[in-house]
Amino acid sequence: MILGLDWKLIAELLLLGSATGFLAGLLGIGGGMLLVPFLTMILAHRGVPADLAVKMAIATSMSTILFTSLSSVRAHHRRGAVRWDLVRGLAPGIVIGGLLAGAGVFALLKGAWLAIFFALFVGFSATQMLRDKKPSPSRQMPAAAGQVAAGGVIGFLSGLVGAGGGFVSVPFMTWCNVAIHSAVATSAALGFPIALANTLGYVIGGWSLPTVLPGARGYLYLPALVVIGAISVLLAPMGARAAHAMNITQLKRVFASLLYTLAAYMLYKGISG
Repeated sequence: MILGLDWKLIAELLLLGSATGFLAGLLGIGGGMLLVPFLTMILAHRGVPADLAVKMAIATSMSTILFTSLSSVRAHHRRGAVRWDLVRGLAPGIVIGGLLAGAGVFALLKGAWLAIFFALFVGFSATQMLRDKKPSPSRQMPAAAGQVAAGGVIGFLSGLVGAGGGFVSVPFMTWCNVAIHSAVATSAALGFPIALANTLGYVIGGWSLPTVLPGARGYLYLPALVVIGAISVLLAPMGARAAHAMNITQLKRVFASLLYTLAAYMLYKGISG
């Protein structure tokens, strides 16, 4: 056994980390959309109560983005796709929203409600992406105050569902006439402040929780964080290279298809829970 994990669990986490790392680079979503449902299954299978399993999956998923965002953004930056001006404008609000979600609201909501919220919001984001409605040519990103407010919404929602914000920030930026590849790359860069603020919030909010698994600390399952974080860092640059080889329509379809599938699963978990 390694890190308190058996070999079967290590293999599952390595496979999951590989997939989420690739998707982090490909779609700028930090991999959280895939991690949350599968980590929920893994934790529940090992005896963690359903309500807490959802919360631990969300918190652990968000924490892995600390690794994947740095790896994927380097690959996007080399191609000149990251809009650093937008990162600077959105990041302050993201930190505030993330802390509010992770340290406050997250601890108060039941896991079933979080799962349902995850499903509904992600499904809405997928629909907006598939509609491919052309934005008004005159629409641009908001000014400084508007970007701080938008960042607050992105950080807050990300903290409730354990994702890097791409499910909000990519549609929002494309709606404001930011090119899809730049939106994906910029979303990857935003993943780090989102993950940092929310992880700090989860640590504060779950400080007094009892240990339910070896290696668990509050809402964080540290062994899974280490395994998934390590392998996903290696795969994220591959996803970033694939993103730049795909056309806009393909990228949007991949993004939306992924969101629909995972939204359906989490809706089922929320309703049945």
